[in-house]
Amino acid sequence: MSWSTGEVCRMSGVTSRALRHYHRIGLLEPERTGPGGIRHYGHGQLLRLQHILVMRELGMGLPDIARALDGRGDRAEVLRDHLRGLLAERDRIDTLVATVRRTVDALEEADTMKAAHHPEELFAGFDASAHSERARVEWPRAWERARRVTEGMTEDDRERCRAEAADQLRRMAAHLVAGVPPDDPAVQAEVHIHYLAVSRMWAWTPDAGAFENLGRAYAEEGPWREVHDGFAPGLADYQYEAMAVYARRRLDGREDA
Repeated sequence: MSWSTGEVCRMSGVTSRALRHYHRIGLLEPERTGPGGIRHYGHGQLLRLQHILVMRELGMGLPDIARALDGRGDRAEVLRDHLRGLLAERDRIDTLVATVRRTVDALEEADTMKAAHHPEELFAGFDASAHSERARVEWPRAWERARRVTEGMTEDDRERCRAEAADQLRRMAAHLVAGVPPDDPAVQAEVHIHYLAVSRMWAWTPDAGAFENLGRAYAEEGPWREVHDGFAPGLADYQYEAMAVYARRRLDGREDA
């Protein structure tokens, strides 16, 4: 007994176009071809089609299916090869899912912090005098320029700067929690924004040494570290490492303006 192309399509759900393609590449030849080119399939062909569909469902490509069905390789070994590929892909997807989940959690946490805290509250109790004195000793020109810039700012200007600083620390904290490396382009883009903000505040473009030293100051015990780690534990060290990468890659050789 044999079945026409139309009958096979109705039974299997395979399109006539797919059957023609399988025939053309030698994967599934009909039992016979009748008048008008009508293809007919016997029981053996239906069984082979079932195997093809099962392997397709497993994600195997047509060349591998042909190799398995035609005995050009041990069928179990073909399936083992495919299984190894599936397991590797599963591991890759699991890793990707974990990364995306951490990123979503970090961003949601950052959004919650943003909604719960006014920029003023994020820096409440922070005494910048020690940092200011260190800057005056280590970078006197930058300190003097920053002092003049700060004195010329309105309260609205200061509020805007605090809000921008808080937003950036939230974004850096999200990268840290998501496990993004400090040298990742997204992290380095944030560091560039910070560099531009420092340049505006200092009225001077810091060289590699000055910018890396600033990052080191953030990471040392004291108020700056407390502010950073208040957003996420370890953020001060993460910020310092990212700033050191930026200094080496972008600022080496830059002259004091």
